[in-house]
Amino acid sequence: MRNRIQELDYLKCLFIILMVIFHLSYIGGKYPYVKSIVYTFHMPAFLLISGYLINVHKKPKVFLKAMAWIFIPYAIMEISYACMSTLFPVWDGIKEISASVLFSKVLLDPIGPYWYLHTFILCGTTHYFVHTYFRATPFIRLLVTGGLLLLFSYVFHLLTFANAFYFMAGTAIHLGKRSFLSCFPSSFLAIIPLIFLCSQPENLNRGTLGGILITGLVISFSLYIYKHLPHTVKQASLFIGKNTLPILLFSPVFTALSKLFLPFFSFDPTGICFLCTATATTLYGSILIAFCLDKAHLSPFFFGKKMLI
Repeated sequence: MRNRIQELDYLKCLFIILMVIFHLSYIGGKYPYVKSIVYTFHMPAFLLISGYLINVHKKPKVFLKAMAWIFIPYAIMEISYACMSTLFPVWDGIKEISASVLFSKVLLDPIGPYWYLHTFILCGTTHYFVHTYFRATPFIRLLVTGGLLLLFSYVFHLLTFANAFYFMAGTAIHLGKRSFLSCFPSSFLAIIPLIFLCSQPENLNRGTLGGILITGLVISFSLYIYKHLPHTVKQASLFIGKNTLPILLFSPVFTALSKLFLPFFSFDPTGICFLCTATATTLYGSILIAFCLDKAHLSPFFFGKKMLI
């Protein structure tokens, strides 16, 4: 097993928290420009890290088993989310439930935050089989993987190629035997071009050069902040960063329920009190569900592991 890189766990923590915050519809509606900025980099950065960390040196049986135990909880939660979207207002929800609709949402066009797992499985599996069975230089393998993902994106519409690009960029760093941290050195000065780029609305698109630069600059500036965090904050961020899967899977339960206690925060026009309460509830509520699955000995059936937390 690879040694964990603490800085990457910290970055994963940061980006999963931003995902939770801006899946709170009240906050997204109150701060739409900030939401546009965050949506430019938070999941692209997650995919970049995922591409860097994916292990293509496993035997096919082991790799496919690992992917299957990501697909199973993904499929369960995607189906649950799609069914719930017929009862609760969700911007990308479905109108009616049928086997064909649910099948389509799981395999072709997921809704909610679960698109990330769908993209990860598709990109990771494609990268693995090209790397394992195509005899060529790493650069040629990367081109072949990119060609296949372009095909999946523009012909079969299985994913967004801009998202696949970030995953491939992560794999390119790894195949080039470069350290992730050396590619994104921590820098306070990154804040200067970052502010400038974010002030121009045309840059707030992950598929543009501006969006790519914003993503890289956010990572560099975030790593600078990490160096100056108190020890207790670092430890908390590392714990959350190690447990992003259950947060991604279960967070929609809590972001939906958070609407129930929104009226109690009417005294705060900024929404910050609601944001802090709902985010903390979502993070630790999601982890609590995974902990309960561990204690009930259900994790082997849901995650393929005896213990997840």
